[in-house]
Amino acid sequence: MQIGVIGSGSFGSSLGVLLADKGYEVTIWGRNSGLIQEINENHRNEKYLPGIDLPKNLKGSTSLEEAVRDKDMIVSAPPSHAITDILKEIKSFLPEKAPIVSASKGIENGSLRLVSEIFEAELPGKFHSRLSYLSGPSFAKELVKRVPTIVSIASKNEATARKVQEIFSFTYFRTYWTPDVVGVEVGGSLKNVIAIAAGVSDGLGFGQNTRAALITRGLTEISRLGVKLGADPLTFLGPSGMGDLILTCCGDASRNRTVGFRLGKGESLESILGGMVEVAEGVKTAKSGFELSQKLGIEMAITTEVYKMLYEHKNPKEVVRDLMGRDLKREGL
Repeated sequence: MQIGVIGSGSFGSSLGVLLADKGYEVTIWGRNSGLIQEINENHRNEKYLPGIDLPKNLKGSTSLEEAVRDKDMIVSAPPSHAITDILKEIKSFLPEKAPIVSASKGIENGSLRLVSEIFEAELPGKFHSRLSYLSGPSFAKELVKRVPTIVSIASKNEATARKVQEIFSFTYFRTYWTPDVVGVEVGGSLKNVIAIAAGVSDGLGFGQNTRAALITRGLTEISRLGVKLGADPLTFLGPSGMGDLILTCCGDASRNRTVGFRLGKGESLESILGGMVEVAEGVKTAKSGFELSQKLGIEMAITTEVYKMLYEHKNPKEVVRDLMGRDLKREGL
């Protein structure tokens, strides 16, 4: 089986390693010619996966066409804001019968589209039954160390979901399929925003009580938005909901939690983002998530406060004060 992976960052590369471990021939695309050369000559990706030897059956390419044409499956894992342009470029040589797996997480700024909506809008209808979405608690740096991991595979087409599930499942990687594309997409996107809030809490020196409160109430507002968009509320109790939320809010390897932690310590957002190697999706998603909640008339207190902190320069201590001082409510609301 020949598999093409779009995106040579940490997560795209780690999924490429997993698939190569299973014996598939993997071609991974990236823009950085030096990084691609390193993958091909040294079997390393030191920028994103330092110290990890890559399988010999994983090769790199700077040509999207080479990475995609005639492949038996396509895995798309670029930052969410790059998806639209990439899809416009590849759709003329995208194999019609190959499953397409998106591993990107986010809500597009401006259009407020979920990643699944971007794929369905940019690709012709003949590809839609081949689309699926991978999400769940899976840090790339643990995945390449073969740490046991579970994720969700969502697709509106059961045959596609089951095929992708079978291709990805391995000794250290277990997959669960679901038809709830919206739930998986919303959970995977908005958990990054809640993780920024959790990081701020840690940066301010608050304890486990506060983090648990943010995770609990964060899940409530993620579910609220997801259900409004048509998701199954039970999805948010699974790997792409609660599982990914806990990991991203608590794990030291979480980019979004790191952004929040440094904000809580008093650093500016510009300074933090300027020094990061990878994209913290929660920064952009905080804006689109806030705007989507306003459009739909849904209260999302944590998302709103993170938005104000990132885009209106609200002081993190004022964010905590305003969250704790809100009107008292019944649990679950």
